[in-house]
Amino acid sequence: MTSRLPRVQSRIGVRFLRCGIVAAVLLAAVGCGSPPPRVEPELELDVPEAWSARSETADTTAAAAFGDSTSWWRHFGDAVLDSLVNRAMTHNYDLRAAVTRIDAALAQARIAGADALPSVNASFTGTRDQRVFIGTPIPKSTSTTLGVALNTTWELDLWGRVRQARSAALADAQAVWADANAAALSLAGQTAKTYFAAVELRLQIALTEATVSSFRTSANFVRDRFERGVRPSLDLRLALTSLADAEALLQFRRAQYDRTLRQLQVLLGKYPDAAIGVTDSLPQVPAAVPAGLPSTLLMRRPDLVAAERRLAAAGARISEARRAFLPRIALTGSAGRTSGELSDLLDENFSVWNIVGNLVQPIFQQGRLRAGLQLAHADAERLLARYAQSILRAYSDVESALATEGYLADQQRAQAEAARQAIAAQALAEDRYRQGLADYITVLAAQQTALDAQIRLLAVRRLRLDARIDLHLALGGGFEVRVDEEGTIGIDAKSDDPLAGATPTEGDQP
Repeated sequence: MTSRLPRVQSRIGVRFLRCGIVAAVLLAAVGCGSPPPRVEPELELDVPEAWSARSETADTTAAAAFGDSTSWWRHFGDAVLDSLVNRAMTHNYDLRAAVTRIDAALAQARIAGADALPSVNASFTGTRDQRVFIGTPIPKSTSTTLGVALNTTWELDLWGRVRQARSAALADAQAVWADANAAALSLAGQTAKTYFAAVELRLQIALTEATVSSFRTSANFVRDRFERGVRPSLDLRLALTSLADAEALLQFRRAQYDRTLRQLQVLLGKYPDAAIGVTDSLPQVPAAVPAGLPSTLLMRRPDLVAAERRLAAAGARISEARRAFLPRIALTGSAGRTSGELSDLLDENFSVWNIVGNLVQPIFQQGRLRAGLQLAHADAERLLARYAQSILRAYSDVESALATEGYLADQQRAQAEAARQAIAAQALAEDRYRQGLADYITVLAAQQTALDAQIRLLAVRRLRLDARIDLHLALGGGFEVRVDEEGTIGIDAKSDDPLAGATPTEGDQP
């Protein structure tokens, strides 16, 4: 099947994946103009000087901006994970859709700014007509008229209405760009979590296979003692039941592993045939993460940047709606040549031109302009509430992630001790059973307890990795959102980030 996807793939890998300075890109693509400055609305929210949650793995008072780190998934030290995230960043179809929305937003910004400059059209006309004159010596006359002209229209934006519309469109484009960065950040997190889930399931399969082998050995031992009349049939049936349960659990884990591999391949933009390899060990949770200060979070998370840019766009649209009440001054003009002969169109003696100016002052439009202003105000209030809610949600994400890290670290220590004791208890119970000092019920309970403890230990190890991923996502990952002296917001990434590539320009079209 013929498709544009290979070319689109290369465009994503080269064009989107270096997140340069957003405002500069937009200005180059759209032309003269600037987005609105950064908005800092007054919110009824007391932000503490430090995070309230305490995590033993995170320095919650560190002033260093976490956004300075790049490619945060590399902190796990897993080369396979690095390659998978890189693959997802260049092949995932949801991310491609996000990239196309950037193109659409840039196009809308260009459309909004088009009225700021004159529009010029070239025209060529040709007319041939015949007239009949009744009662004259010449009953009819045929004539030909040819013309070529340049026609110009231009609204003089004295009050800045068009500039405000263009500024709002630029802010919307910045928001879409931030959305794409948020989508890339989320994709990296999904890929890492799915990968660690696959690694855990591979370890669970290995654990269950070892358990099946152990239970089979135990069942054979019980069978031998039963056949020699030493133990009752109850012991044999319990041993075979335990073995069958372990075999069923093994098939369940294999099905989970297969399904997880296919989910991972979908994220990577690959056909889900489950033919993908993962490592056979979970990495340790990386060292401390400098979480920074709560006040810096708003400058790091791309979803908050997007919310702020949309709020700024709403403010620009209020200004645009206010300026719609003021007079509009427009100029129209044309210059060209007209003649009955094509050769005369090159002769300046056949030149024609005209210039027309007009001023329009809205007087009565049945409340349309006032309603437009009310609509702009209502939209700004809605976006302000949404922005405040997004900020609260972001603070909650960080606080929860920091707290969860501490709880899971304690849980892993306790679970590791539980697994160690359960394995020792299983060995003791089996030894006592061989000596005839314990019944088989005790052996079964010890075996099941040891298996459950090891399963939970693997699970909590993976949950700690997921919690660290959540902390990275809550803090904005490896992105650094910056604001220049004029209040222009941009999103920077280091050159070794897979979100690195050429930024979109006006000439780089699909």
